[in-house]
Amino acid sequence: MSRIELVNPATAQGTSGELLQQIKGAFGVVPNMFRGVANSPAALTSMWGSFGALDGGAIGARLGEQIAVAIADRNDCHYCLAAHTALGQKAGATKEEMAQAQAGQSSDPQTAAALRFALAVVEKRGHVDAAEVQALRDAGFDDGAIVEIMAHVALNLFTNYVNVAFDVPVDFPGVKLRAK
Repeated sequence: MSRIELVNPATAQGTSGELLQQIKGAFGVVPNMFRGVANSPAALTSMWGSFGALDGGAIGARLGEQIAVAIADRNDCHYCLAAHTALGQKAGATKEEMAQAQAGQSSDPQTAAALRFALAVVEKRGHVDAAEVQALRDAGFDDGAIVEIMAHVALNLFTNYVNVAFDVPVDFPGVKLRAK
């Protein structure tokens, strides 16, 4: 049971109500995470806006979802692991590619570099060194894409922490965390 109220989209008013209707239009339903964040119209505006902005970004939805599952697994976020595994497959990744990403790995060198960097940012709380940034450049990412990878990291930390701290019920097909 969630530690915070899950706002009912049918009765939500104002900014949260409007955004929950947009979210329903995008997903067909309103996922529980958004219902929890809807307690704060400002937080929901920030979260939904970030998803929208990054969805049209340079690195693509598939890599964004692979980054999300790697971070979710690292943070023991069952909710984000389930949601982003499903979304990654919808974005064209195979089940195996999503499982590899969950472990921070990929057979594609560019994806592998992005996952290594994203996990380094999480593990080192942002204190990455110049060589780690250069490894992204060497893999073919320009500075815009590198900043975008960082934006995905930040958004996923926000969503992981919301779901873990507030114990938001998972409403996507479950995916097991890796044994650590």
